[in-house]
Amino acid sequence: MMCQHCEHPPCVDVCPTGASFKRADGIVLVDRHICIGCRYCMMACPYKARSFVHETLTEQVPDVPRGKGCVEACTFCVQRVDKGQTTACAEACSDAGHGALLFGDLNDPNSEISKRIATYATKEVRADLGLNTGVRYQGI
Repeated sequence: MMCQHCEHPPCVDVCPTGASFKRADGIVLVDRHICIGCRYCMMACPYKARSFVHETLTEQVPDVPRGKGCVEACTFCVQRVDKGQTTACAEACSDAGHGALLFGDLNDPNSEISKRIATYATKEVRADLGLNTGVRYQGI
């Protein structure tokens, strides 16, 4: 399961170095330069959305460095978001004509995602945990 980008992320609460953090826009990230690979965040995540990099990685994308001995998770393609673009998965889904994935600002009532959520019933996975995730699902 992908990172759910929680409003109150348990992974951030347990990180001893501050490598796990939440940006002002709600995107939860891991700073690979600070991560010591303790994996506490992996244990704290109720979605099991984080993974540990065991191998040396080659052919890296410069905008998205990854490193052996670090924990990683879905970043909502933060390097694209910072350029005003959508996530790669939402773009690919749209380009294929499916329209099943939509990315946007849940806090902006005029955004396409907010309008869709107002129109169609959506759910959070494990809403009972009260984490107010940034990811919503329709039809589950």
